Amino acid sequence: MVHYVRTATCLQSTNEPRIHNSRTNHLGREITLCYALRTKMPTPLPPFHLAYVFERFPSFTQTFCAREILELEQLGLRPLIFSIHDTRAENIRHFPAELFDRVHVLPPSDELVEIVKGRKDRNEFPQGVVLTLRHWGDRPDKLRVYEAAYIGSEMQRHGVHHAHSHFAGIGARACWWMRAFYGHTFSFTGHANDIFCDPDCDNVITLDRLMRDAALVVSVSDYSVKRLAESHPAAAAKIHRVYNGLDLQPFEKAIGGEKCTPPAILSVGRLIEKKGFDDLIRAMAILKEKRIACICKIVGEGPLHGKLAHLIEETQTGDTVQLLGPKSQDQIVNLLGQASIFALPCVTEHDGGMDNLPTVIMEAMAAGLPCVSTVLAGVPEMVIDGANGRLVPERHPAAFAEALAELLGNSENRTSMGTTGLRRAREHFAKEVTAARLAKLLIQNGTVRYDAELIRRHTASTSDYITQFMLRMKRGISGTSRPMKRPLEQHRL
Repeated sequence: MVHYVRTATCLQSTNEPRIHNSRTNHLGREITLCYALRTKMPTPLPPFHLAYVFERFPSFTQTFCAREILELEQLGLRPLIFSIHDTRAENIRHFPAELFDRVHVLPPSDELVEIVKGRKDRNEFPQGVVLTLRHWGDRPDKLRVYEAAYIGSEMQRHGVHHAHSHFAGIGARACWWMRAFYGHTFSFTGHANDIFCDPDCDNVITLDRLMRDAALVVSVSDYSVKRLAESHPAAAAKIHRVYNGLDLQPFEKAIGGEKCTPPAILSVGRLIEKKGFDDLIRAMAILKEKRIACICKIVGEGPLHGKLAHLIEETQTGDTVQLLGPKSQDQIVNLLGQASIFALPCVTEHDGGMDNLPTVIMEAMAAGLPCVSTVLAGVPEMVIDGANGRLVPERHPAAFAEALAELLGNSENRTSMGTTGLRRAREHFAKEVTAARLAKLLIQNGTVRYDAELIRRHTASTSDYITQFMLRMKRGISGTSRPMKRPLEQHRL
């Protein structure tokens, strides 16, 4: 990755030698010119509009994040991307390889701490950073303080004043500290277990504090927006729903594929409790007992592989249920083309965790398949019972088997439901639709850089920047986004 630095009049690569020269302008002020020792200067990079702070990026387990970044760039918003952990060792990738080149990966934690301490000793940080580092000691979550100091200074260098993060976790907590240190606004997208499960009491920056101090809170379903508003009523006005966006085109290739005989039921996901694969296996045992011909293919890996394999043996469904392990996106598209039904019997975990808006259901809808799932969280916002699939109560294998049997016995109904699901996916979950809504909310609520060129391309964003200006005036009067200038113990947490 090539890093760039700004001088008085140009942007140039730091790995090239430079010649500096001074002269006096027409106002009598000395200005510095810099010349690269090559015949052609690089084209200046356009400015960043905002930052994205990820715990891990890009990652094959969170491809929706990569889609979001790429689609925002298509809209003209240029994000400065940070990843706290390096993901280049991951083998499965569902995103362009060149995306790695645009990510600023933080140094390993020990090295990061030393870098931040060195900058503190050289008085390169605001007073709030210095005071917090001095008083923090070994209190929990201390790495977030160092990450915030590091990332915030990089944002300052690039003139970026708003950061967005996915999940109410490590990245969002680092953003909270950046707000405290530098006065940057921040926002985050809450997904599932990060907002549904009991919080980690060891973290000083709780979900309640994130909700209180964020400029914008996004969640991925109407269900989770309602739940967050009920549990955090003071923040209700700034919580908005933006569905995870999907690139429909790769999955639409599955439409019209040659179907398996007997009909195949496909399921995809990590082999963990909330996916409900044990209920799917028990439903398949019921279908076998009723002599309904079908096979079930389960794609994914995870900690429950051994238990699920044992359950298949126990229910004597080894001839109808297959655990296929992890597959690439192209392989999953092929399997969707061969399948007649997509099934995912989502359940609530014993600690309260659950799926909110499973992306795999969107993918199946884009492939023109009817979907069978459960009435849980945001699933009914994707699968409309009787329209593009069937929904049954969670942890009810018999009802799930009945819904599968109904669709297996009616090919015309399967086709009709698949067509309805595809139309719904295009209207609500296409990445172009969701990214445009997110961009609007980010510009309105965060200190996203003003850009005349962006307004020229999207004239509707004029009103979004006006909204931002009014909110910035309000925050300036209330002082809610001013950086801290007191030790942590004296700061309002």
